[in-house]
Amino acid sequence: MEVQVLQDKVDSWIKNYGVRYFDILTNMAQLTEEVGEVARIISRRYGEQSEKREDLNKDLGEELSDVIFVVLCIANQTGINLQKSFDKKIIQKSIRDKNRHIENPKLKKNN
Repeated sequence: MEVQVLQDKVDSWIKNYGVRYFDILTNMAQLTEEVGEVARIISRRYGEQSEKREDLNKDLGEELSDVIFVVLCIANQTGINLQKSFDKKIIQKSIRDKNRHIENPKLKKNN
């Protein structure tokens, strides 16, 4: 799905259900909170910390979706076309990192 479609969906949801966008600073705080929730799940489920009972049923996909939602809100509020920005970033990374990861001995499979 194109990113612009997602931006439009979020904008429509805000207009129909959300009353208005939170101010940009509130959304930045919301983004930080949501990223923290993702970090908590990953560190406990895939890292070395034990998972707390109340976190066992938390859905990582749902938390990642919360992050995307808030990022899309911020993009909409600031007039950013994320599709255009993302496409540009992929081109930049492809040029900059053309051989970087392929030549990284840390990433080579052990034979």
